Amino acid sequence: MAKKVGALTGGGDCPGLNSVIRAVVRYALKEGYEVVGIKNGWKGLIECATMGLNLESVSGILPKGGTILGTSRTNPYKKEGDVEKVKKNFKKLGLDALIVIGGEDTLGVASKLYKEGLNVVGAPKTIDNDLSCTDVTFGFDTAINIATEAIDRLHTTAESHHRIMVVEVMGRHAGWIAIESGIAGGADIILIPEIPIDINEVCELLKKRHSRGKSFSIIVVAEGAKFKEGDLVKQEEKLDAFGHIRLGGIGHALGDIIEKKTGFETRVTVLGYLQRGGTPTAFDRVLGTRFGIKAMELVLKKDYGKMAALQGNEVKAVPLEDAVKELKTVDMELYNIAKIFFG
Repeated sequence: MAKKVGALTGGGDCPGLNSVIRAVVRYALKEGYEVVGIKNGWKGLIECATMGLNLESVSGILPKGGTILGTSRTNPYKKEGDVEKVKKNFKKLGLDALIVIGGEDTLGVASKLYKEGLNVVGAPKTIDNDLSCTDVTFGFDTAINIATEAIDRLHTTAESHHRIMVVEVMGRHAGWIAIESGIAGGADIILIPEIPIDINEVCELLKKRHSRGKSFSIIVVAEGAKFKEGDLVKQEEKLDAFGHIRLGGIGHALGDIIEKKTGFETRVTVLGYLQRGGTPTAFDRVLGTRFGIKAMELVLKKDYGKMAALQGNEVKAVPLEDAVKELKTVDMELYNIAKIFFG
């Protein structure tokens, strides 16, 4: 009987997921494994919703964004009985191992299940680039390229209308997208979750810029950034399955305050889901492919409880537990480089 490996993609979608799926399938079939696709993340394993994965099903998916398996933010540890369903269906499907492709929350579930006896390995996915033990997660490069292009485009309209342009990008607890796209796009101020916003300092920087004859400015702000002694700006109080509040609105809040305090006309652009959609960059396609191959290698070696990680130029195996223990936040050396260009 052929051995079986399952694959699922959980949490927010991002460019490069299909490259991982494709790599897993191609390598697994080469090694004589049957591949079972689990639909819609952990929800699919709770409900035993699957699809077969073969050469035909992964043909042509490399340049496509999103995930052919579908995704959800389902967390089996949030509802009584769901963990037991996951374990039961793992056995029912005859899986020898499961490759879990996801971010902090999805891989956090994988880490718990490994400790409870399931053969799982992980591949790190998040546009936020906030997973520990890996230099980069796939999806991040595409996101910062999309954000940088948006900032480039906003420069011309900002200059034409003599406006302040506030660009809100994703980044719940870590400002990697904001800092890298902001540097690349020549932003005049970059605001990240790691450093509370001093609105008076922001307004002074804008005034100083205008006093030098500059009639426009670009501000990049991460969605999770917060004002000094203030709360996160939230869309609503509703929590997702992993217990996170929905963020968003910091851009508009910031824009309103700036216009009132400085008198400069201010406009806000929220990039939102544009950052995680569409065709992945070549870098993300290659990185996703390397992660998929490494994940399948770990299955072949029965080296479970590990995650593929990029360290330097090498893809290595790291413990899942270490990867999800704490978030990787922005390197302050990088932030200090950005500050040289502020105002």
